[in-house]
Amino acid sequence: MTQMIENSMRVISTNREMAQACRDAEKPVGLVPTMGALHAGHLSLVDQARADNLTVAVSIFVNPTQFGDSKDLDRYPRDLEGDLEMLRRHGVDLVYAPTVDQVYPEGFDTWVDVGPLAGKLEGLHRPGHFRGVATVVSKLFNLMQPNRAYFGQKDGQQTVVIQKLARDLDMGVGVVVMPTIREADGLAMSSRNVQLSPEQRQAAPVVHDALFQAYMLWSGGERDGNALLSAATEVLQAEPRVDSIDYVSVASMTTLDEVEHVDGRAMVSVAVHMGPVRLIDNIVLE
Repeated sequence: MTQMIENSMRVISTNREMAQACRDAEKPVGLVPTMGALHAGHLSLVDQARADNLTVAVSIFVNPTQFGDSKDLDRYPRDLEGDLEMLRRHGVDLVYAPTVDQVYPEGFDTWVDVGPLAGKLEGLHRPGHFRGVATVVSKLFNLMQPNRAYFGQKDGQQTVVIQKLARDLDMGVGVVVMPTIREADGLAMSSRNVQLSPEQRQAAPVVHDALFQAYMLWSGGERDGNALLSAATEVLQAEPRVDSIDYVSVASMTTLDEVEHVDGRAMVSVAVHMGPVRLIDNIVLE
């Protein structure tokens, strides 16, 4: 079914209608895949898609197959009506908001394996996560046939995985990676930030501080990967409200392998826990 709202934005929940709408749309089509609970980071992707394309489509789907913990899936924030109002104001043409059984109908059992990239960093701590991401993104690309798709650098490993996915499978979709949008204190915008307590929110910018410490060393000429890693780790360990650190990484932007010597593009990335919230962030050295 399609709901017509102001600005002629169409909200579509079925595969067949969404595919037809994209076929009929003026080209090029820009797609912004999201899980909803939208914030300024998502809207920056929407605005870029609006600038680059004649039609802008946004998907809102909390993808269960990329959650390893059902409690984490249940906790994920949802605000469809608020999301739709924001998207209308930003000139979106099509919104795909399917149910789970539209994306994964009964008997669904075909998955996309993106190889070794999926087993590093996030993949080590969230087994199966990127299988779910790659599968749902493949379905969106196949269904909607966008010319371009927009993702934020905040999910750094995800951008590397999706770029390789589109390239390896000749999907014909240009994957556009946009800069991380941050709060005034440096915290990367995330739908999960609302789950932080006031005390945790006050401490959360330490994640960016740790990355920035590594970046400043690199800017000063340091190229030893272990030295950059140690500098970032020390900043995180000094904050008592960081409950645990999943990883601190200095890795190649191509392979995501850890690098002992930074030569070319590299990504410093971290994942930490503060109470029930897992925060990830990264900064690219280039």
